[in-house]
This record gives sequence, C-alpha cells and structure tokens, in this order.
Amino acid sequence: MEVKDASGKILSDGDTITLSKDLKLKGTNTVIKRGTKIKNIRLTDDPDEIDCRVNKMSIVLRTEFVKRV
Repeated sequence: MEVKDASGKILSDGDTITLSKDLKLKGTNTVIKRGTKIKNIRLTDDPDEIDCRVNKMSIVLRTEFVKRV
C-alpha cells in the first residue's frame, strides 16, 4: 500500500512531515498551525490517514493536509 502526501511523495513510518494548512481539532479549541513539524509518523490501515503525536496528543491526520520534509 502506497501512502502519499499532498504533493505526491510517498510516506513511510518514521518520516517527518509539516502541515500545509491550519487544522482545528474536533472536540477541542486547539488549532494546529500551518508549518508545524511533526516527527515519527505511523501509517495506518487507511492510505488516506496517518497517526502521529502533536503537543503530547495522539491524533490521526489526513494525508491531504501534510507534506514530507
């Protein structure tokens, strides 16, 4: 299964990514700002989602909002 970021680059476990737009987390008033660097991502069973940790929170991000560094 190939998992690609917003620009078409292939992602793998442990990659570092940056956000391409501001994202509001559902159920909270937290906003993760554009350009935030996220290290050590984990791939999920869904090719459109990745699992990661941001600000000590474990979240799932859509690959359409991230770019590989």
